[in-house]
Amino acid sequence: MEGLALAFMGAGLGAGIVTWGAAIGIGRIAGQAMDGIARQPEAASKIQTAMLISAALIEGVAFFNAVICMLIALK
Repeated sequence: MEGLALAFMGAGLGAGIVTWGAAIGIGRIAGQAMDGIARQPEAASKIQTAMLISAALIEGVAFFNAVICMLIALK
């Protein structure tokens, strides 16, 4: 029973770290995009497109890692 509790704790910790990392990454992307748009307003559409694609990729990786953590806990 102790091993199962440790697996749940490890999976929860892993999912939390993944979420924290994704939030930091998306925050940095948004901040840098705002800086870029402020410096070159005419390039706003290209910057926004790149920002959204990057944020979606980070979210996808974070979701995948969180699912892996939960699958580890269920074993």
